[in-house]
Amino acid sequence: MNQPFLNTSALITGGASGLGLATASALVKGGANVVILDLPSSRGAEVCEHLGPTASFVPGNVLEEDDVRRALAQASEAAPFRWLVHCAGRGAPVRLVEKDGSPGSLSSFAEVIQLNVIGTFNVLRLAAAEIAKTAPHKESGERGACVLTASVAAFEGQIGQIPYSAGKAAIVGMTLVAARDLAQRGIRVNTIAPGLFDTPLLARVPEKVKAGLAASVPFPARLGQPEEFAKLVVQLLENEMLNGETIRLDGAIRMQPR
Repeated sequence: MNQPFLNTSALITGGASGLGLATASALVKGGANVVILDLPSSRGAEVCEHLGPTASFVPGNVLEEDDVRRALAQASEAAPFRWLVHCAGRGAPVRLVEKDGSPGSLSSFAEVIQLNVIGTFNVLRLAAAEIAKTAPHKESGERGACVLTASVAAFEGQIGQIPYSAGKAAIVGMTLVAARDLAQRGIRVNTIAPGLFDTPLLARVPEKVKAGLAASVPFPARLGQPEEFAKLVVQLLENEMLNGETIRLDGAIRMQPR
């Protein structure tokens, strides 16, 4: 079995479900020691028990420096820490002017921005500093790589997605700057902007609605599978020439206003 991540460790935020869980599974299969950082209310412990002895769970919040540091310490203790995959994030419906004529909620907007933007920066800065302590593992001087998660909403946000779109656009904006900033330390940074994926977020959506969403994807006319996201993560971690890039993973969809 090909195990490109053998004798290395990875941190995956939001790894207890959906895209993060599929990524955790792929990296464990690839030989990595994986630490999942997710909320205490998540299925993180159960998930890691299923993934096996090279996976462990740290309950916490990506906005809390101490939580992220605990997860990074656990990853570094297991093996040289080289890989970050940041999947944690969420949205909330907010309009500039709500249907009843009231102004959109500033607190809801701020909460989404806090998690998606500040949370991403917090995890990225702490993880990059930890990777920078690790000896290079390639002749080029590469020490490791980071993958962030945006969304096609960063480019074509729909009505009601203004905080989510703004937050994900900020992650796209961080990507090249972060790659340039960390180049001298041999750390690469890329971002995936997924389209419509079959994750727990859509589990609450009626099947008829899910079928309509799937049909809106040009090709393949279906929802993306989390395993397809994980495959791209693996490529972004392995391929040294992929750096500073945001890649849409969306079946060529371009979101409509609503």
